[in-house]
Amino acid sequence: MKLLDELLLPYQRAFVEDAARFKIGLWSRQTGKSFATACEAVLHCLLHPGTLWVVLSAGERQAIEWMRKARQWAEALRLAVEAYDELREGQALMTRAEIAFANKSRILAIPANPDTARGYSANLVLDEFAIHEKPWDIWAAIYPSITNPLSGKKLLRVVSTPKGMGNKFADLWFKNDAYSKHKVTILDAKAQGLPVDLDEFRAGVDDPDIWAQEYLCEFIDASSVLLPYDLIAACEAPGALAAPGDAPRFVGMDVGRSKDLSVVMEGAQVGGVLWLTRVEILRRKPFAEQLQALCAICADPRVRRVAVDATGIGAMLAEEARRKLGGKVEPVVFTAKSKGELYAALRRAFEDKTVRIPSDRDLREDLHAVQREVSAGGAVTYSAPRSGDGHSDRAAALALLLHAAARRGTFFLPRRFPHPARFADAY
Repeated sequence: MKLLDELLLPYQRAFVEDAARFKIGLWSRQTGKSFATACEAVLHCLLHPGTLWVVLSAGERQAIEWMRKARQWAEALRLAVEAYDELREGQALMTRAEIAFANKSRILAIPANPDTARGYSANLVLDEFAIHEKPWDIWAAIYPSITNPLSGKKLLRVVSTPKGMGNKFADLWFKNDAYSKHKVTILDAKAQGLPVDLDEFRAGVDDPDIWAQEYLCEFIDASSVLLPYDLIAACEAPGALAAPGDAPRFVGMDVGRSKDLSVVMEGAQVGGVLWLTRVEILRRKPFAEQLQALCAICADPRVRRVAVDATGIGAMLAEEARRKLGGKVEPVVFTAKSKGELYAALRRAFEDKTVRIPSDRDLREDLHAVQREVSAGGAVTYSAPRSGDGHSDRAAALALLLHAAARRGTFFLPRRFPHPARFADAY
């Protein structure tokens, strides 16, 4: 149908024209899930007079928005609307909205709860199913209505953006092979003609896990790995990394002493990509020796900027490094805010492939061990389990290196450094 070519993008048309009885769509936000499912329902009503579709949306607003799209499709397909009603309890709660067509077909939108879902023998759309309340109960209530052999073979469409694991939508997507599956990330949609500004979207989100879940269709849990192995592997290069001799250098240092490693990393900026060219592991070294090693690396005139961990025991080392190396040293105090910015930037670098690292098992495991955790109140923290090699100190050093190269401003300095003992004798 020519009209569908004009109004639907390729991925939307592929979903609409897929005639599978059971169909599931894992789609990014802002890619037209409701637009496509409303098109299919209205088109089916046009071609099959007397048919009934029931739509369960996550809430009243979503239900009304879905029905608005259905009415637009009815007008575009010239299917006469005989009546449109919204039934409410009192003046507030919508209990259902209904479109009745002149050919006796109907579309009914009802709240997504187990009680209202029972009793309908109809084709079914579960819109944004991952965020329905009590999805397992809804599933138990509604599924028998579409599998009743006396009512014929009803169609089932399940569409949603993911919302972590442990819900019915994730269960259907990963475990049920009876469904025809359609996955559309924001990148897929953009490639197929969706007019969106990806950089603007991403800058507005400013959170790697939200971006991954809402737009890249990854199933993110409250506690999740910051850098999956596949992201790390895509940025690994075999052997040692080399860079042109005149490429500017940057340095990041995470400071440890007895339990944790001190790690110094140097990287070269080449064409918008940071190449990790040097990793210095300082295990149980006195702070004077650590400072000496850092100064030796930074004596290279190509080194433009240095970010040094100034948290706790690192404060004095950072102060001395700044005194010796001057203003190109930025002491960075790890706080919840600064760690959030550092590790969000680390994730973005791997997603965008703007960092290259050697294929090294210890570095890979350090990066993979960092966890992003969200509390019940919405606070985000980053942590890594302690091992014999510290707690992801290489990952912290790489995050500092990327910060040094990005020139994104300064995290606050400590107001007061530790006791004024001479540095060589400190700690």
